[in-house]
Amino acid sequence: MNAPAARVIDPAAAADGAETRRQLGICNICNYCNGLCAVFSAAERRHRLTPGDLDHLANLCHHCRSCLYDCQYAPPHAFAVNLPRALARQRWHSYARYAWPRALAGSFAGHGRRAGLLAVAVVLAFTLAVVLTVPAPTLFAAHAGPGAFYAVVPLSVMTAGAVLSLGFALFAIAVGVRRFWRTTAPAPRIAGPGRGAGGGALARAALDLLTLKHQSGGGPGCADLDHRPSRRRRRFHHALFYGFLLCLGATTVAALRHHMLGQPAPYPLLSAPVLLGTAGGIGMVVGCIGLLWLRRREDPAPTHPPSRGADVALTWLLLAVAATGLALLALRGTSAMGLLLAVHLGTVLALFVLLPYTKMVHGAYRAAALLRDAVERAGR
Repeated sequence: MNAPAARVIDPAAAADGAETRRQLGICNICNYCNGLCAVFSAAERRHRLTPGDLDHLANLCHHCRSCLYDCQYAPPHAFAVNLPRALARQRWHSYARYAWPRALAGSFAGHGRRAGLLAVAVVLAFTLAVVLTVPAPTLFAAHAGPGAFYAVVPLSVMTAGAVLSLGFALFAIAVGVRRFWRTTAPAPRIAGPGRGAGGGALARAALDLLTLKHQSGGGPGCADLDHRPSRRRRRFHHALFYGFLLCLGATTVAALRHHMLGQPAPYPLLSAPVLLGTAGGIGMVVGCIGLLWLRRREDPAPTHPPSRGADVALTWLLLAVAATGLALLALRGTSAMGLLLAVHLGTVLALFVLLPYTKMVHGAYRAAALLRDAVERAGR
């Protein structure tokens, strides 16, 4: 039985689902694009194209756009097949469909303006709270040595903010992924044979996720610059993704040094937390700027405007997190450290708060879709 989350939220989502089903039906008959990515072979295995099937295929799509430019039925043909846009629209609806709690699903409405405004509000509120509660001589003093950061923002405040916001976000994402997994389960005749191949399927899905295999556009790369294939988007995504992981590693190492070795931050420039954080921050900045540059040059035809706007808003937020972190590292020994620390912690808090309600959640659903696809292929 499908999970309750599979119910259609509004008539627009139902109409968009019908259009996605129509286009995929044409693709299943044509089969010309089967070698481009995993979506087309997965669509053939799910010929009924239920609402759950559509959500699975939409999140399996990496939006390389190649199928639009290879399609003989693309506009201005009467069939008007624009599958990248249809799947992007379906994917966007799926984020709201599986969001928890349901009352916050409306955060996906619009073009990313709500998320952007909320992020700015969180950053300003946290920064203002620090400015109003920390005496000016302390806030604008040049602190040095172990525990310098905690002279401005106590460790208990940092820990509580991170644990509560990130803990809630991860729980909300886990609930959404569970709903997604249950709703997108294939028919028993497809699901049954794959049950014995869990380990290999998990390894294959992890490899596809970590290498962004399906952003290859069938080989030459994504159609980032109109009809011309390029590997730029895949490389910028790698820089952002692995930069984010390095920053997460830096935070983890710092926490271990503080709680297990009794060595509070800040740490020397050649220490593991600083080296990991610096490399990660630079990777995130390069990735974000590169993706924003590609967004300005891309063909709007295969994109879904609300999803595109939310993507841009999230990229700016990630860029703010990385840039403020690098600025804090560079100026931590000056009187600007206190204010920079407040702004940086505010951007990190905004990111944690918005994780389940921005396009950042696509990583969790995409990982689930890749795992489901790997299990199905192993079963066949």
